[in-house]
Amino acid sequence: MNGLVNKRILLGVSGGIAAYKAAELVRLLRRAGAEVQVVMTEGATRFITPLSLQALSGRAVRSALFDAAAEAGMGHIELARWADLILIAPASANLLARLANGLADDLLSTLCLAARAPLAVAPAMNVQMWRAAATQENVARLRARGVQVLGPDEGDLACGESGEGRLLDVDELLHACTRLLSQGALRGVRALVTAGPTREAIDPVRYVGNRSSGRMGFALAAALREAGAEVTLLSGPVALATPPGVRRIDVESAREMLAAAEGEHFDLLVAAAAVADYRPASPAAEKIKKTAENTRLDLIRNPDLLATIARTRPQVFCVGFAAETEALEQHALAKLEQKKLAMIAANRVGEGQGFDSAHNALEVYWPGGGHVSLATAPKIDLARRLVALIAKRYRPEGHQQEQSQEHAHD
Repeated sequence: MNGLVNKRILLGVSGGIAAYKAAELVRLLRRAGAEVQVVMTEGATRFITPLSLQALSGRAVRSALFDAAAEAGMGHIELARWADLILIAPASANLLARLANGLADDLLSTLCLAARAPLAVAPAMNVQMWRAAATQENVARLRARGVQVLGPDEGDLACGESGEGRLLDVDELLHACTRLLSQGALRGVRALVTAGPTREAIDPVRYVGNRSSGRMGFALAAALREAGAEVTLLSGPVALATPPGVRRIDVESAREMLAAAEGEHFDLLVAAAAVADYRPASPAAEKIKKTAENTRLDLIRNPDLLATIARTRPQVFCVGFAAETEALEQHALAKLEQKKLAMIAANRVGEGQGFDSAHNALEVYWPGGGHVSLATAPKIDLARRLVALIAKRYRPEGHQQEQSQEHAHD
């Protein structure tokens, strides 16, 4: 966690039972070398005492908007200038609504308006409150302004219900702080991401497709943008919002996706799309009527987008994906070698895994025997970890260093 040493983190704590977790978060941030200033809303003080957070942070907790002891009596300006990062954890539905609407009726909401530092919020609330249309609209508005929304997680809630609404684990929040304070690892890099399924027409009504939701590819596009890359997203047919700051091109078939990719200029390719390997040989011009008891569909092989780019543009850093139901490592390593990739991320798919889940886990491999396991996590968090690994190997200095270490072990 060296990325947090001497960093100034303003931790906002709003009202909710998850406020008690702020104590552990402060402890971890301090242990990682950060300076922490806690700002509490009035509601937060009902769940945890300011004295507890003051003892852990080593700084007096602030909550008063009008503070005669602050610089020129303007505490919100003083704190806004002080912070390298503002993290609000937990962020209640009420606080999200106030931030989304630009209200400034207490110290925390006011300093958020006055600050230039990055702002991140970690929502925590009842599952129905989180799913409410008003909350989702507020979150969408905050994301559109560049606010980082961390979580929420799924699980048992204090109210007795279960579902989305849990505060993200404090270890995940710690990693998020590190990531947000070390942005720019891929600044200036032109990245192309493929996401979602492709549809291969049988007739004007029917198609051959797969179960990919596109969530992992969209999460990777968002994570690459956070890391400073200029991101173009080639998306198959999905029902997902485009990540902020990402340029999107919608396609339908495998051949359309390849043609779109070949028309782009990029330094880094992350091929997360589940591109159909085969397509109907002769799609019907009209809807095929149900007549015979049996019918036959002849399929021909589609062009391989990833292999084509890796072969025709050897200067591009190509990251592939391998979705496997068995022999994951064997198949991933074969694909890595056959397609001459810089890296491959493999995951298991099947019931409750991969396509059917908001979470995922990855086994990442690269030439020379390199391997890292990325444990099960929400797809956006997993994407950020994978992007950090890509950035480490993409940069020439890091790549050369690792190459030297690999040769040293030969």
